[in-house]
This record gives sequence, C-alpha cells and structure tokens, in this order.
Amino acid sequence: MDRRFATIGVYGFTAGAFMERLVGEGVGLLLDLRQRRGVRGPDYAWANSVRLQGALAAADIGYRHVKELAPTTELRRLQYREDDRQGVGKRNRVALAPEYTERYTREILDPFDLGVLVAELPGDSVTVLLCVERDPEACHRSLVAARVRAEHGLPVADLRPC
Repeated sequence: MDRRFATIGVYGFTAGAFMERLVGEGVGLLLDLRQRRGVRGPDYAWANSVRLQGALAAADIGYRHVKELAPTTELRRLQYREDDRQGVGKRNRVALAPEYTERYTREILDPFDLGVLVAELPGDSVTVLLCVERDPEACHRSLVAARVRAEHGLPVADLRPC
C-alpha cells in the first residue's frame, strides 16, 4: 500500500486554484481539521464546509471532518494572544506559540489514536490535512503531519499556493 499525505491551507488560494491543486496532486480524501468549518470574508467563502464539500464531491474527492484533531477554543485563544503580543494577524502568522504546540500535543494529539485513522485511509491516493493557515508551520496541521511522519513513516508534502 502506498499511503501518502499532504497538508494544505485555505489562505492564498482561490477556489479554482485550490481544487486544481488537489486534483493535480491526486488527492482522494480531504481531512478537515478545523473546529469551525467556516472562513470569514467573501474571498474564502468557498472554503466554508457546505460549499467545500460540494466542490470536493464534484471532483470525486472524499471529505471527512476530524473534529477530535481540531484545537479547542481555549487553545485558539492562546495562539491569538501570542499573535497579538507579536503584532501579527492570523493570516500572517509564521510559527505556532511554544505553549500552544506543547498543549495541543499533550491535550489533543497524544490522546488521539492516529494509528486507527491512518489504517482507515485509502492506500491508492493522497490524503490531505486541511486547515486555514497558508503556511503549515503556522498551523496545528503541521503537528499532526509530523506525528504521521514519525509514528507511521509516511511521507507528507506541504501544498502551498503558487
């Protein structure tokens, strides 16, 4: 079996470019790691759950919400406070706060059985981990991807807008 993973964010993509990238990479399943499956503003309305699922279905790409891997509201607020302290907006963040990383790992990632999730995934296509941030280093999806690499030896590519 040739399981492959990738990560992708919403910011920086148009709806068309996002779908083209998924199809071009051979994505068969998108795992939505967002707590709230919406994005503010008209530029990213296409990424709201219902619209996104419709576009994925039209492209024959599966969709699964993995809310158990989404950060809690408390953790998101912790990161927002750090963003404010550093004077960066959510859409411009380049790294996660160390406390956020530690707590996300301990409170969410460690208790989650990633092995069960990986075993259920298709082996003949790419599975992509989705959140909103443009850069994976600024998003919890990078922590999930690192765990997939470390514990399951699977390659993970980061898909970024061109």
